[in-house]
Amino acid sequence: MENTSLLSQMADNWMLLAMFTLFIGAILWAIRPGSRAVHQETAIIPFRNEDHPGSSEIEELQS
Repeated sequence: MENTSLLSQMADNWMLLAMFTLFIGAILWAIRPGSRAVHQETAIIPFRNEDHPGSSEIEELQS
């Protein structure tokens, strides 16, 4: 019974380390130097059709 408990604790510790590594990796990936342009373009998506808020590209192509 003690062997199973020891293996369970080791698996928990390795999973915690793996999740922490993934978390730090995601943060580093988000703040990498080349991602600034992507983030800025994504941030302005709601304001792209500010001149004609009700129109879409399909309506413009049909007329």
